[in-house]
Amino acid sequence: MIKLRAVVAISVCSAALGQQPLTIGQTVEQALAHYPSVRASTEQVSAAASAINLARTSYLPRVDFAVQANRATRNNVFGLMLPQSVIPSISGPVLPHDTLGSNVWGSAAGVLVSWEPFDFGLRLANVRVAEAGRRRAETAVVRTKFEVGAAAADAFLTLLAAQQTALAAQAGVERSRVLISVVEALVKGELRPGADLSRNRAELAVAETQVIQAQEAIEIAKASVAQFLDAAPSTITVQPERLLETPPAIELPQNARQNPVALEQTAVIEEIEARRKALERSYFPRFQLQAATYARGTGALPDGRTLGGINGLGPNIHNWGLGMTVTFPALELPALHARSDIESARQRAEQARLDEIVREVNANLQRARAQMEGARRVAQNTPVHLEAARETEKQALARYRAGLGTLVEVAEAQRLVTQAEIDDSLARLNTWRALLRLAAASGDLDPFLQRARQ
Repeated sequence: MIKLRAVVAISVCSAALGQQPLTIGQTVEQALAHYPSVRASTEQVSAAASAINLARTSYLPRVDFAVQANRATRNNVFGLMLPQSVIPSISGPVLPHDTLGSNVWGSAAGVLVSWEPFDFGLRLANVRVAEAGRRRAETAVVRTKFEVGAAAADAFLTLLAAQQTALAAQAGVERSRVLISVVEALVKGELRPGADLSRNRAELAVAETQVIQAQEAIEIAKASVAQFLDAAPSTITVQPERLLETPPAIELPQNARQNPVALEQTAVIEEIEARRKALERSYFPRFQLQAATYARGTGALPDGRTLGGINGLGPNIHNWGLGMTVTFPALELPALHARSDIESARQRAEQARLDEIVREVNANLQRARAQMEGARRVAQNTPVHLEAARETEKQALARYRAGLGTLVEVAEAQRLVTQAEIDDSLARLNTWRALLRLAAASGDLDPFLQRARQ
């Protein structure tokens, strides 16, 4: 039989080993520090910050280097060849006959510096797209932390509820054992039939089964808490602080658009808007200021003769040049319009999604308020129920001892006391759970956590 005393012994051993009981605030804090989804969303922010740095590099000039050496023939022809990437180009005069059997060394080395002096705001728009992506990633971190914190706090409350149920169930077992001693004395004195003793043992077995089920619920709840802490369930012990008392009334923010989920969706819309504005800056000429210097070497002479040895393997003829290149995507406008329409449609879709989120948050707030009010009323009523159940059990036991009542009445009264104790302890925890749901719907867990530790 699993008993609550075993749990107490485990808690004492854990404390002796330096494993202090966790408060709900510490549980949430450690969950935010260790849960993988939080780390993953944080890394997304780092990636978005790097994307901003990448976008800003477009303001820098581009410098390209090229070096090559080759051994090739030198036949050249007059005529046009359309741009392609397969046939290598060749320079020099056209020779009077094919010299396929003759080949020479060739070499080249050069550097090209390109810089865009102005861009009609395109680069700035791309930087703002990257900045909007970072803001979206940051809001995703806030939303992820909020959801993980709320889930960890709920798991903590579930563990406390399981422990309170186990306490009440264990108290029921102790009452059944006390009743057995009473029944045994009455049966030995032939004041009660032996069937009462058998019935009482059956009631004890039922109460012990309830303890076993409560202990199973504790282990399951510990596994849920341990999932957030990256710890073994056997090491989890908790400190309820004020969570076994009825929580005070608190004021929580009521603006649904400030909920982390809504803020993340707003950031998604802003990112789409930034991309659409970047598209508007794309249909402009592109100006490239360019400077180049290069050198070439060849083992072929203009009159068709060739130089032997390693002539041409090193560049020896130098050139340089400065200029500006202007490009304009004249037929790109229809494609840009189509892409802009796509982004506009996406923005309208995400705006509709934001409206849906706001409605859902408002509905959650209304439901949470109703749950909070109902939980408070139940918590006010359960002490009355518990007091009446205890008085009933006391009177039933007295009547049984006096020979005026039956064991069934006593057993029923004891079950009523056990259930009333469970309901009373869970009613206060359910009030905290309702408060947690209200805080989750409002988008701010801090007031809830502050009340729990005050």
